[in-house]
Amino acid sequence: MLDTIRAGTGMSTATAGLLTTLPLLCFGLLAPFAPRLGRRLGMEPALLLTMVAICCGTALRLIPSMAALLGGTVVVGAGIAVANVLLPGVIKRDFAHRVGLMTGLYSMSLFGGAALAAGVTVPVGHALSLGWRPTLALWGLLAVVALLVWAPQVRRHTRASAARAGAARHPVRGLWSHPVAWLVTGYMGLQSLSYYAAAAYLPTMLTDAGTAQSTAGWMLSFSSLLGIAGAFLSPVLAARGVRPGLLAAIGAVLTAGGFAGMATAPVGGAYLWMILLGLGQGAAISLAMLFIVDRSPDTRHAAQLSSMAQCFGYLLAATGPLALGAVHQATGGWTVPLIILIVLLVPQTAVGLGASVNRHAAPEQRDAGG
Repeated sequence: MLDTIRAGTGMSTATAGLLTTLPLLCFGLLAPFAPRLGRRLGMEPALLLTMVAICCGTALRLIPSMAALLGGTVVVGAGIAVANVLLPGVIKRDFAHRVGLMTGLYSMSLFGGAALAAGVTVPVGHALSLGWRPTLALWGLLAVVALLVWAPQVRRHTRASAARAGAARHPVRGLWSHPVAWLVTGYMGLQSLSYYAAAAYLPTMLTDAGTAQSTAGWMLSFSSLLGIAGAFLSPVLAARGVRPGLLAAIGAVLTAGGFAGMATAPVGGAYLWMILLGLGQGAAISLAMLFIVDRSPDTRHAAQLSSMAQCFGYLLAATGPLALGAVHQATGGWTVPLIILIVLLVPQTAVGLGASVNRHAAPEQRDAGG
């Protein structure tokens, strides 16, 4: 779809790169403001506002101008950024006894949406004989449906939220200096860097090795589909008694195997490498969300820990594709970039093991458990 947009607008490569980087920058830069919005409006109205923003941003991109395209992307990114931060708090508040299952379903929906969008956007546009602008706008219909489904929740929770408003309006102090918060943040940042850097270049790695472009694109979608399974299973297994630290280590080993395979035999074992990467990276993303919920004693802490972790994580992730591309250009191949990604899995596993210890990132109270 990006190539179609470039052809239709005449945008430069740099502008195309900005278009793909803008959402990540929104996720990182706007994450710190989400808890404040949630405290001021309440969780349900704030989430309703994010859906309105996504609808408006999607509609804005129908206007035939570069400013509208970039501006609409920022508005959509802002809506998703706030929702990403607040939803772990909702899980903590409403599903405290089913955290593993709900985190798995939430993470699975993130992977499923990405895989669905990557796989069907272009075919649907061709089947309906639509241009790229209306085709992108079709995804706004899902936001409209979500808005209609969520709207009754706002009225239902208004009375209950008012009763909790006194405590919830006060921010958590000292979180940015708490060691547990930084372990969770470090895991979110390193797994985000690994995922987005790999996703940006996996098709290119395959085509450089001789794979057809259409096949390379399908391989990325195939990996995302396997990521759905990894994202769902890891928090569910954690809820059933499997140590989260062990799951973090297994996810890193699977991911390392995928990267090593891409460095040594990218074409011959492509399906196996995509399976390993999908399962490993899917598990890591879901565990990052689980750590946010489990290391928070209440909704207020969950929203602010989510804000901290996602701010750092997505800003770090935004540098990943740029850094990996620079290393590739300097070395003339993909072996060194892949080795770097494998090496980064070591500190990712280390902070994952630390974040898996049962204690809270709660500066205002003594850590619980050990």
